[in-house]
Amino acid sequence: MSVIDLRSDTITQPTPEMRQAIANAVVGDDVLGDDPTVTQLEEYVADLLGKEAAVFMPSGTMTNQVAVRLHTQPGDEIALESEAHIYYYEGGGPAALSGVSCRHIAGQRGRFSRSDLEQVLRSHNPHYPPTRLVCVENTHNRGGGSIFPLETMRDIAEVCRERSLKFHMDGARLWNACEATGISPAEYSQPFDTVSVCFSKGLGAPVGSALAGSQDDMAKARRFRKLFGGGMRQSGLLAAGALYALQHHRERLQDDREHAQLLARELAAIDSIEVDVSAVQTNIVNLRSTRMPARDLAQALEHRGVRLLLRDATSLRAVTSLMVTRDDMLTVRDRVTDCLQVLAV
Repeated sequence: MSVIDLRSDTITQPTPEMRQAIANAVVGDDVLGDDPTVTQLEEYVADLLGKEAAVFMPSGTMTNQVAVRLHTQPGDEIALESEAHIYYYEGGGPAALSGVSCRHIAGQRGRFSRSDLEQVLRSHNPHYPPTRLVCVENTHNRGGGSIFPLETMRDIAEVCRERSLKFHMDGARLWNACEATGISPAEYSQPFDTVSVCFSKGLGAPVGSALAGSQDDMAKARRFRKLFGGGMRQSGLLAAGALYALQHHRERLQDDREHAQLLARELAAIDSIEVDVSAVQTNIVNLRSTRMPARDLAQALEHRGVRLLLRDATSLRAVTSLMVTRDDMLTVRDRVTDCLQVLAV
């Protein structure tokens, strides 16, 4: 029985062509600043995002946490949506690495408005930690791959300017938002002081993310990358995979979106499976069963060769990527149906 892995788009493996690019990469010592492939990647990313410079790092968690450290001092506060990756999935990094607290904004599928932000910003008072940084996530992981509207982000940026706040975007899946909307990476990035992007999800590179911003900020970011243990040596081998992914795999993200929307429609048609089809904007599908606990459904599907991620006690997540096909979506539908029929018997 074939295994269909929908746990995440992080399970992607490099294509033969990407492996060839990695094997042929020219390398140096990146910490000493002379790895030509890393330099090429950083310049390519900065140009793509419309920023002055970029820094290659091992992970999206590191790029986000370096951004937090870059824009804050211990005792400060950052404002972000209550289920943002920076808060939810980065191991308490803001507190542990930067000594800052998180002010939560109650969003809708990960998105919030200018008004939502203004309601949580504190007045100047020695009793309160000063807010220094606002973060948004686009697309939003726990929001089901929801796209943060550009106009809303521009409105939030205006508040940041008025209040002298820094503005950071966790754009781990920004490429998916660009594919779905037709908005360029540079246009999406324009309102932000810093932007984090990932290469190892839908683009299919084995490792790596980048942080982009001004020349001055990226010079400081290199210092924090080293401080956090992210200085790498002959990392052009990794950068070559990321560069190949950027140059060849962005357009194919349309396949991931179409596969996710097909899967959502097929699952929603199954009795006792709940899926908000209209919420599937990119490559993430959240689902729940009204007939069996999420953990039991995940285990039953695992036995039938379908791997989903347990999102919480009641729901599961499926993420499409270059490792799955349209036919796989129909097979998942059939195997989910089989699970529920066995339960009914």
